[in-house]
Amino acid sequence: MPDSPTVGRRERKKAATRQAIADAALELFLEHGFERVSVRDIAERADVSTTTLFAHFPSKEALVFDREEEVEAALTAAVRERPEGQGVVEALRAHALRSWVQLASDPRLVRFTELVDQTPALREYGERMWMRHADALSTAIAEELGREPDDLACSALARFVLQVPTLAKGRRDPRATVETVFDLLTRGWQSQLDAEGAGTDSLAS
Repeated sequence: MPDSPTVGRRERKKAATRQAIADAALELFLEHGFERVSVRDIAERADVSTTTLFAHFPSKEALVFDREEEVEAALTAAVRERPEGQGVVEALRAHALRSWVQLASDPRLVRFTELVDQTPALREYGERMWMRHADALSTAIAEELGREPDDLACSALARFVLQVPTLAKGRRDPRATVETVFDLLTRGWQSQLDAEGAGTDSLAS
């Protein structure tokens, strides 16, 4: 049964409030530095109460990584919802080209990266999120291929894929960088499959 117009408006309002808080936080962090900005400062800039802020974000660090749940959901969906006949590596290549090339070319990425690199609390939080994404992606790959959840090859692929945005950042041609990395991954996966005596259509083709 479809949502009522009232529910739809409520969800849109919640999303708009969340985005306004995240935007205000990033603006203040870039202007003054993470440590010098308080949660109250952010709430005032976004014109919300601190209670409302914490209803949307569990911590100050989470304000910087406000899209991480979407990032993780998109990664796993790229694997689980790939077209019939498309291998896992090629599905992840398509996702990277669709989602990460534009990001790597965004000039705001430099300031964001500097903010994270210069703030120990954000570096630590970012590393935890990276590992969470790697675990989720590895699990999705293993499930799709009928392998054990802790399969080493699936874990390695997930971690290599998540390095692609870092490798593409600042490159003159991010798209070519993504293609090069996935060409290498495809050949590596084929070698791994050949060594196991597995079929060639489950991953790369």
